[in-house]
Amino acid sequence: MNNMPARPDDDPVLDQIVRSRLVAITDHMRLALQAVSGSPTVTEASDFFTGLYLPTGSFATMGHQVTFEAPPVGALIRHLLANGTRLRDGDRIIGNDPFVGALHQNDLQMCAPLFVDGQLVAWAGVMAHETDMGGMDFASWSPKAREVWQEGLRIPAVKLVDGGELRDDVLAMILAATRLPAQVGLDIRAFIATLNVAAERLVELCHRYGVGTVQRAMAGMVDDAERAIRERLRQMPDGVVHTRDFLEHDGHSNRLYVVDVVATKRGDHLTLDFSRSSPQAPGFVNCSRAGLIGGVAGALIPTLGFGIAWNDGLLKPVTVVAPDGLICTAVAPAPVGSATVETVWVVSNVVAAALNRLLAATPHFAHRAQAVSSGTMATFNLSGHNQYGERFGLHLMDPLAGGFGAFVSHDGQDAAGPINTPCPSIADVEVNEQKTPLRYLYRRLAADTGGAGRRRGGVSVEVALTVTVSSTEALIMTHGAEVPNATGLSGGLPGSTVRQSFARGLLDGPAGLEHAVVGLAAHSTRFTGPAVDAAAMENLGPKPGARVLRDTDVFAVTWQGGGGVGDPIDRQPEHVVADVRRGVVSPAAALDTYGVVLVGGATGVPEGWHEEQTRRTRRAIRAARLGCPVEAVSDTTREPDPSTPPAGLADGERWLRLTDRLAAICGIDGGWRVETIDGSLLSVGSTRWREGARSFPIQLPARAGATLHEQLTTTGWLCPLTGHLLAVDVHRRDETPPHDLDLFLSGEGQTGALVPQQVRKPA
Repeated sequence: MNNMPARPDDDPVLDQIVRSRLVAITDHMRLALQAVSGSPTVTEASDFFTGLYLPTGSFATMGHQVTFEAPPVGALIRHLLANGTRLRDGDRIIGNDPFVGALHQNDLQMCAPLFVDGQLVAWAGVMAHETDMGGMDFASWSPKAREVWQEGLRIPAVKLVDGGELRDDVLAMILAATRLPAQVGLDIRAFIATLNVAAERLVELCHRYGVGTVQRAMAGMVDDAERAIRERLRQMPDGVVHTRDFLEHDGHSNRLYVVDVVATKRGDHLTLDFSRSSPQAPGFVNCSRAGLIGGVAGALIPTLGFGIAWNDGLLKPVTVVAPDGLICTAVAPAPVGSATVETVWVVSNVVAAALNRLLAATPHFAHRAQAVSSGTMATFNLSGHNQYGERFGLHLMDPLAGGFGAFVSHDGQDAAGPINTPCPSIADVEVNEQKTPLRYLYRRLAADTGGAGRRRGGVSVEVALTVTVSSTEALIMTHGAEVPNATGLSGGLPGSTVRQSFARGLLDGPAGLEHAVVGLAAHSTRFTGPAVDAAAMENLGPKPGARVLRDTDVFAVTWQGGGGVGDPIDRQPEHVVADVRRGVVSPAAALDTYGVVLVGGATGVPEGWHEEQTRRTRRAIRAARLGCPVEAVSDTTREPDPSTPPAGLADGERWLRLTDRLAAICGIDGGWRVETIDGSLLSVGSTRWREGARSFPIQLPARAGATLHEQLTTTGWLCPLTGHLLAVDVHRRDETPPHDLDLFLSGEGQTGALVPQQVRKPA
């Protein structure tokens, strides 16, 4: 029992000690999970979640693995509470039903009511992706599924451990449904161990400091996070942001689906309206409402939660509006097997894009504004029998090594992964090859996959694979092969699309690999080893599904890079030269996309750039965009410096930078207008600046748009005076891109960034 001397309830030092211990318990849970699990998804990669919850189901702590997964475990807890489930000390409840709380059936989750001296003090939760939970196809991702019953075992909420006693019959039922009972069984035991650690540590903490102290600390963590995020929202401008993203192919046909969000920010509250999204699909790309909330959390927590404890308080000021029956709110029996890598991921993309447009218009936070990161996770699962005749299964986590979106203040990191997985990791090549009959031909950074911009998006990784046994089955699927999901910001280009390729019998013949691959020396000085001859590869498109992969075949895939920020021809030439030297930008892209004329060296590595020719080339690019002679375009323009007032500013006027080259200006009479930083007037009385911008059909670089879906096109928006890119929209051919930023420029209740300091026009 508690032998500590009594302390006042409001002791801030004690409160912080307890909070730190709660966070440490969450990390102890992670360590226990990884120590016991035998799945590379958990032990080597990061597709799991651990956290502590209030008795009501709100999460008070969470790890830094998959932010999608914090709300779904809370949904499982609330389901138990709503149903009046009789709870006892030692209960461990398992579930994976997407229409209860999981994202899809592969995401096995378990929660435990934590009792101290007979009182329910908190809950602990754990969740991880399982490689196979049954269904019509291995890996429980079934492209041909038309109903959820075809996708694997659904466990709504069942006591696997009842009052401390393992129910072997329930465990046997679950393991009978999976093709990998040993792996899933070990993960389930790892879940139990994880929750046992949480229970033991929390009891120790309560006995040392008192139940009341611990519960006040947990509730206080959530309350403090809510207060902090509300204050952050108040600093941001009020208005409406409209963003949308697409995914192609539902497993049955190559239909195009949209996830559309209208984000309305007023004061300290944010409403996210998904009502304009597509109706639910007949195939497995849908997500349930649990997936929608998970996708919102996956973007909002890391985008707005910087410097704040990550817990349910960050979501308290957010209202999500979405009727049932949408692609992001599918109702049973709709298939949802690929939800996490399809619609949930796209929800995260559109929410991140919307929030970052608001950040870009907030002076205090503008430097943090970011393009979309790694807009999809291309999925590759491998199954069959290994060289010992044993059944094996692999969910390849390498696709987490996509490119990070660029920031307003710096480039995106290469191979840094998605925003929804703050601490991504992937297995070493040797680990995957040791555990499965997989053979890598290469794993390397992929040049030109990052979205071009003043700040470049991070490039992605690409791999080429074969196997060391005669025959296996590969399940191959993605979205984003015909949609560049990692959109840019402020005129930055999107990152590349996914390219999935396959070659039958490429390694056949007496010389085998030597005749099938070419060296990389001509491609880059950064990598060594073989590279598959691209001319021999068949482009698979987004969802080829199950394919036999033999030891003479090769599968290759290049993932999406991060979006860029700002016009590519605003990028400093020395940075382009450095990119070419590193092998992440090709010499061709340096000239065609960035307008930099390189000065080559004897080894083919550029020594620098030609200053005068680069200036002329960039001026010619701007003229071509406007469709006018080079002489008609200004030879000198302003640099996108956020501290420099726009050219059209008069004495006594106030201004607010919206993006790299756009500023909202408040006149002396109180009227607002939007101008480019070079003085081109685009709109009066609103921030719907596209009304006065020039548009043109922009051709994306080959890596980013060579296989654009037939229903999509790309429009660039220009400053009419200079031809600089202000935005790039990917949209349906039969639709006009929406005004993405419509701030409330006047009216009672306006807060935050639209009250800038008065700035006098420089002499």
